[in-house]
Amino acid sequence: MYNVAVRIVKNDAEAEDIMQESFLTAFGKLEMFKGNASFGSWLKRIVINNSISQYKKSQRFIKLPVDVISEKLDDEFDGISEEEITNAKANRVINCLNSLNDNYCQVLTLHFIEGYDYEELCEILQISYANCRTLISRAKESLRNKLIVTT
Repeated sequence: MYNVAVRIVKNDAEAEDIMQESFLTAFGKLEMFKGNASFGSWLKRIVINNSISQYKKSQRFIKLPVDVISEKLDDEFDGISEEEITNAKANRVINCLNSLNDNYCQVLTLHFIEGYDYEELCEILQISYANCRTLISRAKESLRNKLIVTT
């Protein structure tokens, strides 16, 4: 089962974590085991599902070597002070934020700039907790896409 996890996530440490999580899940839901298949195959299915889930989570992030990032930043901001760079980045983010859909702009401003947590946002916007999380997630994705396009 460990080998299955390693082949899916392609990382030894993550595979070990997945194995631990899978055993905890299996023993926590032991009453759900119906005996239609062997315990081993049931546990293996849990390992596979957890591995696939972890792999999808890890694929959301683009991994770039540090030297590539630092070279790009050096080229882009050559001869500019650190304070000017910070201000330029902040202005770029604010401009992209203001260009978003009004609902997205509103929820991101309240959450990140004003510091409201999800429960407070639910009360302010009069929406459910699940809707609030979805709205923030979509707003962040939209902002991320706009920032990538403007680079």
